[in-house]
Amino acid sequence: MNPLDALDYAAVFVFALTGALTASRAQLDIIGFVFLASLTAVGGGTIRDLLLDRNPIFWIEDPRYILIASLAAALVFVTAHRFESRLRLILWLDALALSVAVSAGVGVALSTGQSAIIVALMGAVTGTMGGLMRDVVANEVPLALKQGELYVTAAFAGAIAALFTTELTNHLFAPLAACTVVTLVLRAGSIAFGWRLPVYKSRPPKQ
Repeated sequence: MNPLDALDYAAVFVFALTGALTASRAQLDIIGFVFLASLTAVGGGTIRDLLLDRNPIFWIEDPRYILIASLAAALVFVTAHRFESRLRLILWLDALALSVAVSAGVGVALSTGQSAIIVALMGAVTGTMGGLMRDVVANEVPLALKQGELYVTAAFAGAIAALFTTELTNHLFAPLAACTVVTLVLRAGSIAFGWRLPVYKSRPPKQ
């Protein structure tokens, strides 16, 4: 298994856990768990592959990704009741999944020789779109769009860190590690310490 496949597997599993936990909060049945877990797990990577014209899409080429997501859904289905605060758990698992998925997207884009801006965009797309789909389907305000949250910003910062690191080394591991660490630190800081971007506040027009 190459490092990019390992990142995709890890991102799929952890994102699937967040999808299944969201399904538990909505009190869905087991099919709902599997659907929401799978949507969250492969949504970002699917959009990435479509945009990069990768054929076949990663989970069609290797259906084990869907199996992993389904197993994660089943695991949560029988254990979710043990967690006192599932929302808090979702936030932290989502932060971990975001950092790994951004790295996976960056790695794929780098391996296909994309330009710097496309590498950054593919990292952000891979990391954010699965969670966005999960929250929209579950009728929740998407984490990616909450006021001031370091979410998309964390994804782009991680991707940019990877791009800078590629100028220092020819090894793929260092850029992907830098991407993962930067994304996770920023997202964790937003959750734990309230790091935020300034938000727009409307003002009454002057007379």
